[in-house]
Amino acid sequence: MTVTLPLVVVLGAGVWTAVKLLGIRLWVAALIALFGFYLAGTFFAPIVDEITRSGVNAVNPK
Repeated sequence: MTVTLPLVVVLGAGVWTAVKLLGIRLWVAALIALFGFYLAGTFFAPIVDEITRSGVNAVNPK
């Protein structure tokens, strides 16, 4: 059986876990999300995208 989850769902579960179990403050998680949003508009975006795709392909080869 194949289960498909969008990466944003997996990352959201990680954030929820960090806030609830690790005691990370919600404003810190929001600040990190805002940093990622602004990082997407820079020349680092293709590098981050390629690293993310490589990591996902390493976990789930096709």
